[in-house]
Amino acid sequence: MELEVLFEDEDVLVCYKPAGVATQTAKMTEPDMVSMIRNYRVAKGESDYVGVIHRLDQPVEGVLVFAKNAAAAAILGKELKARQFAKYYYAIVTRENIPETGVLEDYVVKDGRKNRAMVVTESNPRAKKARLSYEVVKRLDDRSLLDIHLDTGRFHQIRVQLASRTAPILGDVKYGGSRTGEPLCLCSYRLQFTHPVSEEGMDFSIKPRGREFGDFFA
Repeated sequence: MELEVLFEDEDVLVCYKPAGVATQTAKMTEPDMVSMIRNYRVAKGESDYVGVIHRLDQPVEGVLVFAKNAAAAAILGKELKARQFAKYYYAIVTRENIPETGVLEDYVVKDGRKNRAMVVTESNPRAKKARLSYEVVKRLDDRSLLDIHLDTGRFHQIRVQLASRTAPILGDVKYGGSRTGEPLCLCSYRLQFTHPVSEEGMDFSIKPRGREFGDFFA
């Protein structure tokens, strides 16, 4: 598998993560983005340093930024923590009457044993607030394409928030979505952040490549 680089300079590397590839994994037999970038850098005669700033779930495709040195990683990490990254997703959900626009606010917790998230009450001591906004871009039969702006970055946030409103993502069997034989229909299609050195605004977008997105982007 060849690394697809969208942008690169001395401090950052922006790339496309295919669905099915982990951002980072401890499994030696399984390829991940960190290993691919490390090999890519070494092949160019560079340091093998790879700073992980944010992650995408393994079944999700989309845009990721990595730092190429510790100083850049520290700055980007602070940006992310201060919610200065703008992250946009496309998702196909199977609910015919989902409202045209909406803001979803919940409290969620991660169940590490089951590797899934749950919506809980605010009184839960482990609860973390999750917030996103969305609009319906297009409807086809019982499927709707949503354009989602993620305000917080909780574990499986988009997946569990939509599923809790009887609008599971197509292919997301873990949260009640219909099985399609393809990866779940969720794509991080746009990422905006500030360059850690030049302080220039960075903006990267891709078109979803999952087969199920084809009807919406024909």
